[in-house]
Amino acid sequence: MADTMKLLSDKTRLTIVALLKEREMCVCDIVDVLETTQPNISQHLKKLKTGGIVNETRRSQWIYYSLNVNDKPYLNEIISQLPSMKDRVNALQSNSCC
Repeated sequence: MADTMKLLSDKTRLTIVALLKEREMCVCDIVDVLETTQPNISQHLKKLKTGGIVNETRRSQWIYYSLNVNDKPYLNEIISQLPSMKDRVNALQSNSCC
């Protein structure tokens, strides 16, 4: 549990989790919302995946990320307290790269 909390102590990773709470997303969508570089987001996603917090699914050339917290009930309360990112996610729907 300590390793998971350490992963979530980073503001960018916590924001990524808040985004993925709304829906699964590809890297390009997360880059657009956070206005940062693709390598930066990819490194954060790699850490979250290694920590077992996110899953990745390949669909043709795109990789989609989703939350993987079903086996971590202690995260449900933390995730429920994250601010809603629905407006930011919905704004992407018309500009999505995937």
